[in-house]
Amino acid sequence: MQLINPWAIPIAAVSALLIGAFWYNPKVFGTVWMRESGMTEEKIKGGNMAIIFGLSLVFSALLAFLLMQFTNHQFGALGMIGGDATNSLPSYVAFMEDYGSAFRTFKHGALHGAMFGVLGALPILGTNALFERKSFRYIFINAGYWILTLTVMGALLCGL
Repeated sequence: MQLINPWAIPIAAVSALLIGAFWYNPKVFGTVWMRESGMTEEKIKGGNMAIIFGLSLVFSALLAFLLMQFTNHQFGALGMIGGDATNSLPSYVAFMEDYGSAFRTFKHGALHGAMFGVLGALPILGTNALFERKSFRYIFINAGYWILTLTVMGALLCGL
């Protein structure tokens, strides 16, 4: 039983950029986000987009790696044996034969991704925004993006 599809993390990371392209589009939340964040067209044009998108992809991959630990429960079993399945006892092999694919669905991953977004991303973004004196619209736009993104990422990580 393979714990994760090797393409799951890169696909989940790219999904964050694709969802962001939709979410922050001016026809969706982009115009309101710009106003609420204080972003201007001049600031947008002044950034190095290769660095911004490159680092965003790296950060999304790091987040996908962390989220994978929450969506794929089999990592808990792997952790119990020290992380090296080649040195495991027969009981681990038997456990993985019985439960290696348990709760490995898009639906289950989406649930855990949404929970991670609501219980992780929302409080972090909300706290920062409150101290930055940002509006509730700003909080809901950014947290909404991360809740949706983590939901999709969780589904991909668990279901692929």
